[in-house]
Amino acid sequence: MKTKLILGCLVPTDVVARARADFDAIIAPGPNDMTVPEMIEAATAHQADAIAFTNTLPLNAAAVAALPACVKVGATISVGYDHFDVAAAKARGMIATNTPGVLTECTADFAFMLLLDAARRGAEYDRIMRRGWRYRIGQGDLLGVRVTGKRLGILGMGRIGRAMAQRARGFDMEIFYHARTRLPPELELGATYCATFEEMLPHCDFLSLHAPAGPATDKIVNARTLSLLPDGAVFVNASRGGLVDEDALVDALTSGKLFAAGLDVFRSEPDYDLRFAALENVVLAPHVGSASKETRNAMGYRALDNIASVLAGKGPIDPLWT
Repeated sequence: MKTKLILGCLVPTDVVARARADFDAIIAPGPNDMTVPEMIEAATAHQADAIAFTNTLPLNAAAVAALPACVKVGATISVGYDHFDVAAAKARGMIATNTPGVLTECTADFAFMLLLDAARRGAEYDRIMRRGWRYRIGQGDLLGVRVTGKRLGILGMGRIGRAMAQRARGFDMEIFYHARTRLPPELELGATYCATFEEMLPHCDFLSLHAPAGPATDKIVNARTLSLLPDGAVFVNASRGGLVDEDALVDALTSGKLFAAGLDVFRSEPDYDLRFAALENVVLAPHVGSASKETRNAMGYRALDNIASVLAGKGPIDPLWT
């Protein structure tokens, strides 16, 4: 008999086809992902061995406890897992997995796109063209800021942070970073390590976040830390919205402390703070950093690989607890 699976989120058609071929799968019917109660109900009715989901389905401790005992694996189709109470999963003996590695390059591509777009006012230029243009733009008008040769600060130097640094080196940027642990020289590749986040900030013409969300990083970008940046810095967040005090960020963008920002993530999604939409100097995206066909397929396949490996008795490929 095939493993019984609840696929609670909408995924590419190739991933759906694999899920149907390899598992006895109940698939989110659309047009939206299942809700948490719907997934719990489906898992109970189907007597599911595993569930697969993403950040649209916040599995807190109560939700994990409400899952039927038959569920042995919870696989989030993401690298971040702040929406999944892994401690609660461990307490009930449910294996928890994620999908690291497969989205690194695509997410770093997108983060650097946001950096360039914010610095060079790409979204503003696009809006001008779509409104018809037809007026003179002087050489002193609509000026962006140069990227090449500037200083980039990176918070979090895991796979995606290092990939972001590699892209920046192509623009001859000087790299500074802060992470919990200093990288060995073969991974640091000449980047300057800063022992604290605050120590790094005065060196950042650009600041890009690539750290996980959690108590240690909640609102790490706030009025105090933003004040340590050089005036006119550019801010990019393609990590998690929980890292940012959004009131402080709006203030920095409206006061001129920041030149611009590129934002793919927000504290409340999809109901994000609409004050950002009113600001010309913000490039906005709806949490789509990994949204290429190749990467989303790879993420879905990786989650299914984790489930298959656990239920074949081989253990998880990407465990979130050991």
